[in-house]
Amino acid sequence: MQQLSAMDASFVYMETPHTPMHIGSVGIYDPSTAPDGFVRFKDILRFIEQRLPGARSFRQRLVRVPFDVDHPYWIEDPEFDIEFHVRHIALPKPGDWRQLCIQVARLHARAMDLTKPLWEFTVVEGLDNIPGIPPGCFALVSKVHHAAIDGMSGVEMSAAVHDLDAKMTAPEKPDTWQPDNMPRVADLLARSYFNNLLQPMRIAETIGRSLPGMAKLAVQAGKGDVSLKNTRPAPKTRFNGKVSAHRVWDAVPFKLAEVRAIKEAVPDATVNDVILTVVGGALRSYLKDKGDLPKETLTAMAPISVRQEGEKAALGNLVSAMVVGLGTQIEDPLERLRFVHDDAVNSKAMTNAVGAKTLADYSKLIPSGLAGLGARLYTRVGAANMHAPAFNCVVTNVPGPKVPLYFCGAKMVAMAGTAPVFDSMGLIHPVYSYVDTIAVSFTADRDMLPDPDVYAAALRSSFEALKAAALKPAAAKKEANENKPAPRKAPAKPKPAPKRAAKGAK
Repeated sequence: MQQLSAMDASFVYMETPHTPMHIGSVGIYDPSTAPDGFVRFKDILRFIEQRLPGARSFRQRLVRVPFDVDHPYWIEDPEFDIEFHVRHIALPKPGDWRQLCIQVARLHARAMDLTKPLWEFTVVEGLDNIPGIPPGCFALVSKVHHAAIDGMSGVEMSAAVHDLDAKMTAPEKPDTWQPDNMPRVADLLARSYFNNLLQPMRIAETIGRSLPGMAKLAVQAGKGDVSLKNTRPAPKTRFNGKVSAHRVWDAVPFKLAEVRAIKEAVPDATVNDVILTVVGGALRSYLKDKGDLPKETLTAMAPISVRQEGEKAALGNLVSAMVVGLGTQIEDPLERLRFVHDDAVNSKAMTNAVGAKTLADYSKLIPSGLAGLGARLYTRVGAANMHAPAFNCVVTNVPGPKVPLYFCGAKMVAMAGTAPVFDSMGLIHPVYSYVDTIAVSFTADRDMLPDPDVYAAALRSSFEALKAAALKPAAAKKEANENKPAPRKAPAKPKPAPKRAAKGAK
């Protein structure tokens, strides 16, 4: 048995019928690369079953302590059944992109069974009419509960079911997995009693580690090296209230090379700064058209992984976060990029002063029973409609593979992400990179964002405007150099006349 951390457990407590707390991905695959030129569902079942040892999350389930007096535990599920977790559906003709988006949103809106291992794979066939995608492709829509993984450990789970070629070579390591017995209630309560005796020591340790960072932050703020403006609440928007049970989803791909070229327009800017700027431009355009754009900048929470090199395969979440202004009050896209970059630098300095890992440990200070009760009451009374939000949306960047991946012999041709929304935060942008593409996808509450195609178009327009503004100086300089007249050659100097021989010389 392994107990969930306070942060992992918080995602269990936040789970309600309207706020399922799972993350996932949408991979699109071309079956023509498989050994037989096609992939059957029974081949997929066998392929996944061979790779279950590659990630512990596949066969572990939750066991909750009575009345949530302590955080839940992971055990090896004695009733594991792979066919419960791998499903199979097909799109009706014509099998276009909008149909896939609607299906992904429906799948994502359904809560998972918390008495089973917390993952589901749905194979979606019939992708026959999507521009840029070969006809006959299928999608793999994955769902994994946020209590089990964060974005970075999700990459490790994805690696367990993907190969670097189409050969489908079976793992050589034997499967030594053994199920656990269900723990008795008395044992769980006894563990909880001793854990709660140690809670004051954990609180004192976390506070003690944070005090030097707080002092450092105060000194930097006093000198003006760090601004505390990001500590103010964000302006309230249509995305910051109680969410419904319905979702929308879409994804917009961009060329990674173009994103990297854009960031060169602002010294020291990053790919993440560019993506945040694109999101800021899209939100500005979308909300302005609705007559709903605040005067102050909207903000985004950007998760920061604190996962060490040896913790990549560990269960759960090892993340902190920073809050960055999106520059939605700025019309000029290049000025917005400069604003976002400066705000991101300031947010990183604040997080580094205290320590990202220390900030992540603050979740340990809340007793488990109060955390669960508080989450349920917050949703039940609609408290999200009564206060200013801490941030307006989430933008989470997950670095993906730089080489093509294969699932059951089928080559992945596109990849995007899904993520949860919850009360006070009804819009989230998972950003996944794959080979030479970076896809900005979004999951939103359908009542808050009823026209996902309009917001997707706003993301495209925002990117094109930023690209034009960022690359215009470089293009103008190149054009000026090309049109510059060639320098004139200096006229050749006349050759000196040959000297005449002196009179009488022989």
